[in-house]
Amino acid sequence: MRLNSSIQLLLCLTVSILVLAESTQPPFACDSSKPATKSFPFCKTTLPIAARVRDLVSRLTLDEKIQQLVNTAPAIPRLGIPAYEWWSEALHGVSNSGYGIRFNGIIKSATSFPQVILTAASFDARLWYRIGQAIGLEARAVYNEGQAKGMTFWAPNINVFRDPRWGRGQETPGEDPLVSGKYAISYVRGVQGDNFEGGGIKDGHLQASACCKHFTAYDLDHWKGVDRFGYDAKVTKQDLTDTYQPPFHSCIQHAQASGIMCAYNRVNGIPNCADYNLLTNIARKQWGFQGYITSDCDAVSIIYDVHKYAKTPEDAVAEVLKAGMDVDCGLYLQNHTKSAVQKKKVLESDIDRALSNLFTMRMRLGLFNGNPASLPYGSIGPNQVCSKAHQDLALEAARNGIVLLKNSDKLLPFKKTISSLAVIGPNANSAYTLVGNYAGPPCKSIEPLKALQSYVKNTQYHKGCNFVNCTSASIDEAVKVAKSVDYVVLFMGLDQGQERESFDRVDLVLPGQQQALITSVAKAAKRPVVLVLVCGGPVDVSFAKHDPKIGGILWAGYPGESGGIALAEIIFGDHNPGGKLPMTWYPKEFVKIPMTDMRMRPQPSSGYPGRTYRFYTGRKVYQFGYGLSYSKYTYDFVSVTQNKLSLSQISSTGSTLQNSESVHYISVVDMETESCAKAKFSATVGVQNHGEMDGKHAVLLFVKHDRAENGKPLKQLTAFESVKTNSGERVEVEFVVSPCEHFGTANEDGLMVIEEGPRYLVVGDQQYAITVLP
Repeated sequence: MRLNSSIQLLLCLTVSILVLAESTQPPFACDSSKPATKSFPFCKTTLPIAARVRDLVSRLTLDEKIQQLVNTAPAIPRLGIPAYEWWSEALHGVSNSGYGIRFNGIIKSATSFPQVILTAASFDARLWYRIGQAIGLEARAVYNEGQAKGMTFWAPNINVFRDPRWGRGQETPGEDPLVSGKYAISYVRGVQGDNFEGGGIKDGHLQASACCKHFTAYDLDHWKGVDRFGYDAKVTKQDLTDTYQPPFHSCIQHAQASGIMCAYNRVNGIPNCADYNLLTNIARKQWGFQGYITSDCDAVSIIYDVHKYAKTPEDAVAEVLKAGMDVDCGLYLQNHTKSAVQKKKVLESDIDRALSNLFTMRMRLGLFNGNPASLPYGSIGPNQVCSKAHQDLALEAARNGIVLLKNSDKLLPFKKTISSLAVIGPNANSAYTLVGNYAGPPCKSIEPLKALQSYVKNTQYHKGCNFVNCTSASIDEAVKVAKSVDYVVLFMGLDQGQERESFDRVDLVLPGQQQALITSVAKAAKRPVVLVLVCGGPVDVSFAKHDPKIGGILWAGYPGESGGIALAEIIFGDHNPGGKLPMTWYPKEFVKIPMTDMRMRPQPSSGYPGRTYRFYTGRKVYQFGYGLSYSKYTYDFVSVTQNKLSLSQISSTGSTLQNSESVHYISVVDMETESCAKAKFSATVGVQNHGEMDGKHAVLLFVKHDRAENGKPLKQLTAFESVKTNSGERVEVEFVVSPCEHFGTANEDGLMVIEEGPRYLVVGDQQYAITVLP
């Protein structure tokens, strides 16, 4: 998010705080106690929303219309319409990062769930949905209490975590487009009040509005002088089809998100917010999007100021309105739309189209239906915020996301009878670091140190570094502490000083003197030490992976308000870790690859290794999907109802095509829905827990081609399921495989096709062969 002037920010915040301080009643239109406004047709709930919106827009003057095209939309007193703020945030909990939410009344905080990258590591779609539900409930509660000026939340961030240096990778569900899409579906349905399977929203009314961002191919903030505001992402049709766009397709078509945000950057020369093909042809016409489209903050102004794509400010306004954008986060449309109309660059009908989408959204939220206290979501109150159930859910999410990367000689879990413990590191005594970015005030704040002290009374602490950047380290003092105890846990990693919005990393190693501190402490300690990494993006910890004096490594992401407790529970065996990495951990030499290279696929002739587990051919520190447990798990394919698939049988024409290499294929887009449904088959996988502890375990099913050539992925995640297993128990998981969805690959023209040839279903070290015939 970016706004041109700090004065604008200060004024908006001041006005918001003053308005909220004066009243605890939530803002709404069509007040039945005001006869002058309740008689308007747009207030009649018996009419269809479309008719109500048409009536409302027809009553506005041109000046009033233009004022409504920005995120801080003013009131229209003569029609009884209150001010509305479009910008609120709820990435992993209701946040005051935007202008819409203030924790200055009865509600002082909100449940702070783990940062998204860690939540994704659970590979548990139902958990993601439950988190969305909790956030939606708390959002509505804050509104009902009069502490919100809007109910449109600009989350989730579902951009693919393409490059490990990206400062905002922590906000995403990781590098896999299927996982990102499934996360979007679960989160959006939960926030908006839908059921887990979808289709549960009645009459289009929403609990709160979710907005998928940043559309599209946005995954660079500020790297070596290149920033997101002026960046032109060069993306192939192939990569756009099977990597960058699928999460947004899922968010729009399956989750039915009510909002999307267009990104700052250009894609192949065209600014996203000015791209008619992207916003209207693809999102609205092809995918059926029916919500509103917002710019990122000041994304309209940079079309003229930075991209130089528009010749005048009025041209920039015309470009975005004609492309299909509806609301500007900023003041650019407010300042330049009238002159654009006067110069005949913009028609009033273009403005009316945008307003129709905006007021439709406010009506779907119930903000034009009279006093919200008497409406379906009106009974949600402050007791729903920071409830025990939500705080327990935050703890559950942290427990199930944390990933065990190393556990030599079963060092972990520690016995609860240990006599002394040293906790060392700059991330050990900071609860603030655990919540990550875009977080509101958490319900509670418990440092890892404090949580560990509840297990071992004789716990000594040393910070080790001056700050997380560790420009100076007190190594000798930390070593002395380590020598005096039986066990040592080091809390190292990153914080928002190393990775954040507007700031990408330039390396993949631990900052400053952290590595020297870790190795020195490990060498001096009586027993192998445990290293806990608090960070969003991956770091190359090959030194620790191969150091026998570092016996355990845990990746904690930014685990939220209950992350300290979850880590202590895992370290002392009250919880069996089961998280798996949602992104590849690359070696430090990967930084030789320019972050601006958007290609996913490798190019052996130039030495370009590709990106993400689907295409990357280089050395890995840890691979996507990696994660240990205190239990050993084995898999077997119990049954697969299909081992051969005929392309001609599922082709809508009954015939196949041939490419230049005489390989038979069919186009997925041309296949009929009925044919695709008939082609589905089931694969049942047995999962055996050989350990002495119960545990949750993520089962990942991949499809692998016989040969990864012509741009085919090395393998592709097809489905995943988080299952609970008791000690010694064997469970079976049934996956539904859809060849139309899971066997297709993108060709160079960006067309999804299914080619003849062998495939393998893969789970762990087990695989099952399936032949695709012409």
